[in-house]
Amino acid sequence: MNFPPAPLEDWMRQYYFSARIDIGSSGVENFSLGELRALFGITQDELDEVVFRDSLTLGDEGLRKAIARRWHDGDPESVMVTHGSSEAIYLIMNALLRSGDEVVVLDPSYPQLNSTAFGIGCNLKRWRLQAEENFVPDIAAARKLIGSRTRMVVVNFPHNPTGASISVSEQTALINAAAEVGAYLFWDAAFADITYNHSPLSPPGLQYKRSISIGTLSKSYGLPGLRVGWCIAAPDVLAKAVQLRDYVTLHLSPLVELIARRTIEGADELLSIRRQQALTNLEILSAWANDHQGLVKWVPPQGGVCAFPGLPRVPDVEVFCHHLAQTDGVLLVPGTCFNYPGHVRLGFGGATSQLTEGLACLSNSLKSGKFRTGREVTYRTLTSEGC
Repeated sequence: MNFPPAPLEDWMRQYYFSARIDIGSSGVENFSLGELRALFGITQDELDEVVFRDSLTLGDEGLRKAIARRWHDGDPESVMVTHGSSEAIYLIMNALLRSGDEVVVLDPSYPQLNSTAFGIGCNLKRWRLQAEENFVPDIAAARKLIGSRTRMVVVNFPHNPTGASISVSEQTALINAAAEVGAYLFWDAAFADITYNHSPLSPPGLQYKRSISIGTLSKSYGLPGLRVGWCIAAPDVLAKAVQLRDYVTLHLSPLVELIARRTIEGADELLSIRRQQALTNLEILSAWANDHQGLVKWVPPQGGVCAFPGLPRVPDVEVFCHHLAQTDGVLLVPGTCFNYPGHVRLGFGGATSQLTEGLACLSNSLKSGKFRTGREVTYRTLTSEGC
């Protein structure tokens, strides 16, 4: 395997931990352990009873049952708990794909969803979401890409980074297209629980046995540091993933699994808090975008908590984002991290005060005209001063 560089992870390593304001991440505001304990009644005695023995390879049975009840048919044998969805991507793709396999992927996309298959040596056929078409997924275009040689179709809806999504009928058409050729359908549902103007899409596992659904507590649940994801697939697929896991992570911590289980059992209570915050923030972002027509070209997201606006008057968006981070301490992710120059991933899932201050800094930089003549910026050391 020869994995390409990970520009998104490089960018986040450079700025995520030093940023004063984060309007680039793709998840909701993080919860603390104290907040979770208060929400779900997790007692000190319950924590003290955890014994730090090895866990099961597929994950704690109680946690797997909770995942299966919420997102599948209740059968824990179809569930594997992973270290975030990133481990699920790595394990499943390496278990099912070989060099030379044909894989249909969304473009742009969360980078690991296509770079992992590329690193294995697969031939990627890119289903392009076009900015000039408002990033609306063209199901007919996807069907043309899916053929007899297709081994896997990889999608994530609601989509990272654009916030685009598809209807139930379009999901069915995509499932049918994969089923007609016997391809695996790899369904990343990291943002499934936060949608606008339509109900969340159901994971495809109940309709199509050769589907693999992955999820995570990192995005819609505000628990990225817990590092808990999952994979729902046929038991024979999970068995192949286990053979790889024996050489890397083996299993999760029982303490982590306890907190994850209690979170999923009470998921609706937690989600209601962050959904309302996302709706409030989306209204703020929509008003801001309308006030900056000409400077910003955007498409309102249908789900998740990130958008992918274009900056038509900024010649080099990556330079612009470097300057914003190093001068104002504002994290914004350039579209080059998704192989889509001219755009930025703008996250609106954090604290409302952070969003409004970050948008104010972004406005000042856009209106200054400083970046309309190209690379003339000298980076400065990050300061704690406001914008």
